[in-house]
Amino acid sequence: MALSKKQLKTIEQLERRVELCREFMNDWLLFNQILSSYPNPGVNKAQLENQFLKIKSKLAREHRVLQQTLLDDYNLDSNTMNIVSGATNLEAIYSQSDVALKKLQTEWHRAFIAINETLGLLEDKKARAEAGEKIFLASADMMGGGGGGGGGGGIDPGTVKTVLIIAAVIAALAIVFVFDIAGIGTMYRNALGM
Repeated sequence: MALSKKQLKTIEQLERRVELCREFMNDWLLFNQILSSYPNPGVNKAQLENQFLKIKSKLAREHRVLQQTLLDDYNLDSNTMNIVSGATNLEAIYSQSDVALKKLQTEWHRAFIAINETLGLLEDKKARAEAGEKIFLASADMMGGGGGGGGGGGIDPGTVKTVLIIAAVIAALAIVFVFDIAGIGTMYRNALGM
């Protein structure tokens, strides 16, 4: 079965969403890798601090784009970015108590699971769309977000046109029925036994 242009566009949008989510997950893993490497003996701590600041900045930028692109499919906890913003630098993190470090690691793992769940949801939607199932994707335009979500999803312009034509016909019939234009309203009332 050949897919329609709309279905192909949906698949294209889902591919972009999967790609964005994968990139965010890979950077989330790198964030943890840098974080975990810091206490190891013999590491270049200044270089790790620099990498850590870069990955934090990248995660912040990616998170916003991911949130605006995924919309309804965005299932990440608000705590995800609290982890990034609360981790000011590696030295400050490791000067905390062991309890605080364990809490940070636990929060990181929860966010990692949420990212994986989101990625799984997107991959499932993409596979279903490729199999020909109609998949609804909310767009930033539909959600009042203006320009940025890549469009798609939403109501087909042809459907809007059909609904408007049906509404116009119903309104015209109601006017004729209520105002008895040319006796047509009386004729319909008599035919309906009213």
